[in-house]
Amino acid sequence: MFFFTATISYAQSGNIVSMQPEPGRNGVPIDTQLKIKFKNTPELGVAGKIKIYDAKTDSLVDVLDMSIPPGPTEPNKVKAPYIKNPYKYESTNYTNINTKAGTPSGGAEPTSDAYQLTIIGRFTDGFHFYPVIVNGNEATIYLHNNMLTYNTSYYITIDKSVFVVEGQEFKGITKQDDWVFSTKKKAPSHVHTITVAADGSADFSTVQGAIDFVPDYKKEPTAIYIKNGRYEEIVYFKNKTNVTFKGESREGVVVCYRNNEVFNPHPVNVATNEWPGTYPSRRAAFMVDNSTGILLQDLTIESINPEPAQAEGLLINGAENVVKNVTIIGSGDALQANGSAYFYNVSVTGIGDNILGRGPCYFEESTFITTGGPHMWIRNTKANHGNVFKKCTFKSIGDAEAVIARAPVNKKFTYPYAEAVLLNCRLQGVVPEGFGPVGGETSNIHFWEYNSISLIDGKPVDTSKRHPVTKQLTLPNDKDVIENYRNPAYILGDWVLPFIE
Repeated sequence: MFFFTATISYAQSGNIVSMQPEPGRNGVPIDTQLKIKFKNTPELGVAGKIKIYDAKTDSLVDVLDMSIPPGPTEPNKVKAPYIKNPYKYESTNYTNINTKAGTPSGGAEPTSDAYQLTIIGRFTDGFHFYPVIVNGNEATIYLHNNMLTYNTSYYITIDKSVFVVEGQEFKGITKQDDWVFSTKKKAPSHVHTITVAADGSADFSTVQGAIDFVPDYKKEPTAIYIKNGRYEEIVYFKNKTNVTFKGESREGVVVCYRNNEVFNPHPVNVATNEWPGTYPSRRAAFMVDNSTGILLQDLTIESINPEPAQAEGLLINGAENVVKNVTIIGSGDALQANGSAYFYNVSVTGIGDNILGRGPCYFEESTFITTGGPHMWIRNTKANHGNVFKKCTFKSIGDAEAVIARAPVNKKFTYPYAEAVLLNCRLQGVVPEGFGPVGGETSNIHFWEYNSISLIDGKPVDTSKRHPVTKQLTLPNDKDVIENYRNPAYILGDWVLPFIE
């Protein structure tokens, strides 16, 4: 191993308090982020470069150019903002992709618009991303994914124009300052159990780094244990099976990002409906794509846009997936689920259409919070069930009341088999009609309730003004229907039973 002794003087490089990885540190995860904590609040400059070099050969490994904007900020700004990435991702281990890494896939056409791009989850089109994010006095630098290798020493240089620090000039970091670190000697040998810690004390520093390590379609179960911390990153993966993501605590593990439909939009020339094999939506903070047997447990997933946006916290596509003891917060839409999924003790908060997707989904003992928009827009076809809720809570924050679900005719699309069934749920801030608007053919819509209770006083909800398309299930008339819908296996299939015992 070739390495340097740290000689950097924090004082000579501005008002720096600490750096991560610490200069001279060995055993650094290969997905490390670079963090600088200042005495005063830093601001980002609009020019300058951050570079990382191989310390043994002085060869350039990665570069972040601050003159390139992170991504679009206006709707329809670009036609198809996925260009060939200038970095040599072809040299990395992307063996399970269908097209050459770094080239447009799914029919997206190249464009000359210049935005920051990185490859996430081996998806061949680059995601827009923020190369540096400032929170308070700390700046986090995000290298392009999968650029570092094991058993290698690196050094960092930062142009002085990258940061403007309140009260003191940032003098930059040069090779002579020796911000050097060395990566772990080898990949984890415990391939079925992986740990993640934001401070670099585990196998990986990021959730994305951990899931990238898991082979596609791996039959044996893999457990990814995430230590308490803030993980501000886009998480996207595809073609994974039998993987558990377990946080140290629900409140202590926060995976979040300012992603949205404007920042990472669908190419307008590509049809997508989020079914397996189609071009995926890429606007959420945490995205599970075409994957089976995924368990998310004991963590918080949040879209952190400062203004309302089309931006789910969690988007999950696949089959036989489970979400348990998880808080999901969206900047607009909050949760999108396509394919069979079971949710237990989840909390979903957003500003409207908080649950999107095509089902089937089964929710138990969960809470849904809206600031006034519809709780859900379910889009299932007759091929499968929609959304079923047992012993759940629906409530609105603020003065506006909300509908439970809507099923409109939207341009050329309509959903005549939409299903939202509530069993023994508690309601607060729901409009008297409960559901709507409803358009098109309605004879097969299942907007059903059984024993809805007021969250305020515990009394039965007055359903006398419910929308005409809805139905109140009663005993003994609907005994068989109620019993069937109380059973998750009736909605999802027998695979769910082991998760709810």
